Amino acid sequence: MEVAAAVEKKESETNNSSSDLSRLASSDTDSKDKEAQDREQRIALDLKAGLHPLKHKFVFWYTRRTPGVRTQASYEDNIKKIVDFSTVEGFWVCYCHLARPSSLPSPTDLHLFKEGIRPLWEDSANCNGGKWIIRFKKAVSGRFWEDLVLALVGDQLDYGDNICGAVLSIRFNEDILSLWNRNASDHQAVMSLRDAIKRHLKLPLSYVMEYKPHDASLRDNSSYRNTWLRG
Repeated sequence: MEVAAAVEKKESETNNSSSDLSRLASSDTDSKDKEAQDREQRIALDLKAGLHPLKHKFVFWYTRRTPGVRTQASYEDNIKKIVDFSTVEGFWVCYCHLARPSSLPSPTDLHLFKEGIRPLWEDSANCNGGKWIIRFKKAVSGRFWEDLVLALVGDQLDYGDNICGAVLSIRFNEDILSLWNRNASDHQAVMSLRDAIKRHLKLPLSYVMEYKPHDASLRDNSSYRNTWLRG
């Protein structure tokens, strides 16, 4: 009897676990369906208004913080949402009113990310990914940043669905541009993204690109030191 009761209990636990997984899967599907419906409605409204919808809705963020050790709490507190947009017209209205990188103080970060993704290593869309990094002289960083923003907004880069967003980090002696992707372990996507960046930015051969997974950034508490890949 005890054996039979134990087997029955185990079967019940298994059934409950399977039921929980089914509910989670159903909830995730419902969430994705809702997002798709919202996007379709937004596009329909934009088209009706004579606007030109983008494939993704984007958000500009701004970070201005005092130099020092990065902690998650202090960093999150300093990230400020500037504006979002989902059409070509909305982008240009936003972009034309943003301060140029050359006028921003150091250290400052400008972020452009797809809606629903925060510019944080710990965000669920970013935590398994990483970023390609390019260092620029301050005199030319603004032009390369603009070219990358246009490629990102216009969905011109290969493996576009794997891209989360872009960051321009204004620093004292140089500016650093980075493009974040979702999956650092997908070598083909990572290297194809590198090639697409080089192609769209028309990078001179003298520029070296570096890649660093976000989990490595979390471990050493640094965005740009100790990069893993160069190319």
